[in-house]
Amino acid sequence: MKVLVTGGAGFIASHITDKLIEQGHDVVCVDNLSTGTEENINPQATFYKEDITSDNIREIFIIERPECVIHHAAQIDVQKSIRYPVEDAKINILGTINILESCKEAGTKKIIYASSAAVYGDPQYLGVDEIHSIVPLSHYGISKYTPEHYIKAYEKLYGLRYTILRYANVYGTRQISKGEGGVISIFVENLLNNNSPIIFGDGEQTRDFIYVEDIAAANVAALTFGDNFVLNVSTNERTSINQLVNMLNRVANTELPIVYREARNGDIVHSCLDNTLAKLELKWAPKFTLKEGLQKTVSYYALKRELQPQVQVL
Repeated sequence: MKVLVTGGAGFIASHITDKLIEQGHDVVCVDNLSTGTEENINPQATFYKEDITSDNIREIFIIERPECVIHHAAQIDVQKSIRYPVEDAKINILGTINILESCKEAGTKKIIYASSAAVYGDPQYLGVDEIHSIVPLSHYGISKYTPEHYIKAYEKLYGLRYTILRYANVYGTRQISKGEGGVISIFVENLLNNNSPIIFGDGEQTRDFIYVEDIAAANVAALTFGDNFVLNVSTNERTSINQLVNMLNRVANTELPIVYREARNGDIVHSCLDNTLAKLELKWAPKFTLKEGLQKTVSYYALKRELQPQVQVL
């Protein structure tokens, strides 16, 4: 199957691309390299350096005629969305509409869309299921949820099948250390540089952390399953930020104290997603425990740090 992956040079989508190619799919990656890097791109993928808001996207679709699109290109920083709401909406909302129009014109059969736990806002109960109320606390949550309506409309109007995947907090190798979603990579970078991790708030806020390879597996499963479903992709397990840092200290063999700062606007206090429906509809389940995922992540960053050229000060 020919699959076009937007954001294919980025953290999550590069892992999806690798898994697709491992399974014999023909993969086209589109990325503007604003946050992704060329070193993440699988050499067996066809790569276009392009922005999803560009008119050139439709030409790429006409040339490549993908059967399925996995859409990950996005503005992902909660705090940036609050500071620059117009830019956030342009990328996440208008960019997705541009992708949908391109799907329509190219005859694409299905789109798999990366949504977020941020759409739910403050949970009324845990674990949050797909029928939970939608009350996002940030512009990011709004801009990730709005395209879901467009995607459903394109299915009704044009028969474009979809699977919408609402992710819990994804972590793992290749994650950049910025943005709320990069909290683990930020902590790992601090620990490896012998800097104390900084927590905004009291550290008792909880998250549902899921390893990136489990996310990639869910996307690949959605090629075949989950048509016209909205599905939570998560572990359905709660971990406090304090617990996370303590676990990272053990994995990294460090004992750095936590520095606490004032809580930030727009941050959700507790989040844990119920993954029951995803297990049923995608025939999928997460395989990595948090400890296993953290071990792989710390090893990756430690090795990467060792391989970086050392600057000699004269």
